[in-house]
Amino acid sequence: MLFGDYRIEVVPDTEFWLDGGAMFGVVPRNLWQKVAEPDGQNRVRLNMNCLFIETERERILIETGIGEKWSEKQAALYGITRERPFAESLKAITGCAPEDISIVVNTHLHFDHAGGNTRLDETGHVVASFPNARYFISRAEALHAERPHERDRASYLSENWRPVEETGQLELKPNEYEVAPGLRMETIAGHSRTMQCARLNSNDQTLFCFADLVPTRAHVPAAWIMGYDLYPVETLEAKKRLLPQAARENWLCLFYHDAEAPLCRVIEEDSKLRAVGFEES
Repeated sequence: MLFGDYRIEVVPDTEFWLDGGAMFGVVPRNLWQKVAEPDGQNRVRLNMNCLFIETERERILIETGIGEKWSEKQAALYGITRERPFAESLKAITGCAPEDISIVVNTHLHFDHAGGNTRLDETGHVVASFPNARYFISRAEALHAERPHERDRASYLSENWRPVEETGQLELKPNEYEVAPGLRMETIAGHSRTMQCARLNSNDQTLFCFADLVPTRAHVPAAWIMGYDLYPVETLEAKKRLLPQAARENWLCLFYHDAEAPLCRVIEEDSKLRAVGFEES
């Protein structure tokens, strides 16, 4: 679809499942299960919705999904049910092969956002999935990934960034930077101190990628915050600042983990905010 001067496409990676209590934090199950039905293991269905942006000069991919380096045991743990390789989805939706991507951007390096940065080649070695791309990550996030917090250590797998660092493809960026004209990354604390969100402005339109700040449509209410967040009070402050602005200014919003409708608008009704499919707004 066209968004201002750019073409954008959402490229879903694959379905996976995480614990519902962890996904909704202090919200009781009898509330969250009305919008996210759990399975027999109390897990809720999610996806990874990567964003493709084509500019005059660049073919950009924001996030790369969970990747395909998982063992059978690991895939079962997260309920990963891959119907086709990410490269096939990318080609089918955008017309581009991995070799055509010129920039890869990670909001942070958790495995469900950066797992597709690399892949196993025919010999079993880990190599860059996008061989011609520059990989962008904030310097602060790269430092955090190498020395993670005890609570998010399990989410960082060095095989997702060190191989592209070794090839010279990894570029460390400041806390705020421009990827391409109108496309900016900005650090917003909450999920961690160093996670970034993407903002695309073109022809008086705004697309905002909330990453893990607001992972699904169900997380739009202010207090619906993941148990995974290291700094939930800061998540709350950021949501109370950004989501009303999204409603006022009619932003197109990408909720990265939503399994059904990742692109939405946020509207206010009866003093409450909720997400609706952008075609409904």
